[in-house]
Amino acid sequence: MTKIRLNDTTLRDGSHSVRHQYTKDQVRSIVRALDDARIEMIEVTHGDGLGGSSFNYGFSKVSDLDLIETAVDEAKNAKIAALLLPGLGTTHDLKEAHARGASMVRVATHCTEADVSIQHFQAARELGMETGGFLMLSHRISPAELAKQARIMVDAGCQCVFVVDSAGALIMDEAGDRVKALVDAIGNDAQVGFHGHQNMSFGVANSVLAVRAGATQIDGSLAGLGAGAGNTPTEVAAVAFDRLGIATGVDVEKILDAADLLKAMVDRLPSMDRGSIVQGQMGVYNSFLLHAERAAARYEVPVQEILAEVGRRGYVGGQEDMIIEVAIDLKKIKISA
Repeated sequence: MTKIRLNDTTLRDGSHSVRHQYTKDQVRSIVRALDDARIEMIEVTHGDGLGGSSFNYGFSKVSDLDLIETAVDEAKNAKIAALLLPGLGTTHDLKEAHARGASMVRVATHCTEADVSIQHFQAARELGMETGGFLMLSHRISPAELAKQARIMVDAGCQCVFVVDSAGALIMDEAGDRVKALVDAIGNDAQVGFHGHQNMSFGVANSVLAVRAGATQIDGSLAGLGAGAGNTPTEVAAVAFDRLGIATGVDVEKILDAADLLKAMVDRLPSMDRGSIVQGQMGVYNSFLLHAERAAARYEVPVQEILAEVGRRGYVGGQEDMIIEVAIDLKKIKISA
């Protein structure tokens, strides 16, 4: 029987959906439920990782370091992980997260910029932390090119490289082929994982195909809570893997209970609305959605038009401020028409 690790990112990617307003009590409740369901790794930070609380990305209600410490205190068995985007988070932030109890870090870069992660992986390994690498917007380059970027991360000390479908743009073989390319390139040097989103409704299917292609770690979020149309729903993936005879060690009934708990806790769940579907269609970074919605309301331009133009311009994570420029340009066109 195939055995994989099903990770949960409700308290990190899900932070986008709640505008980074998680409280300590909410973190305790969700960690307790996930831990009871035997989830082995729980990611906790601002949606944009360590240091993400800012004007550009949105301020957290509670610092992610405090939330990490709370999660570590509550978890009995699960590892608590932090996300770090080089250039936003620093090695100092990484050391602080480790001091608060985080035992894993996942370093995220654009799919063509793995080289900016090297010092962070080296620092994490020196601290004795487990390491994962995120190659974001993985649809933007070919499987072969993605594999070359994965090798850079592995050589720097990454223990599992994730094909990250940040726009929910990958469809079936597009996901599986990228995972297989990484598995072939990395061999036994590291694991390969998959992080899916639901913009085109392929999060669970792509996750299954990723496992069949050799992935041994899969990410999800309770009720799909996450950026854009949301992530692969952890509870749905757990049931699907159980049906397929893919062992996760997750208690299916308790993970369904955890999803119910989360649904009662938040006032907005992601949906495959027009804006998020356009993100998948045009390959737009999912955390742009709420920024685009605010710009659409301010400048009276349809959100889907903003996102489509963002896609045409090829913006990547970190260029959230450029969304305003797009909205202004579209407004000018509307006025002159």
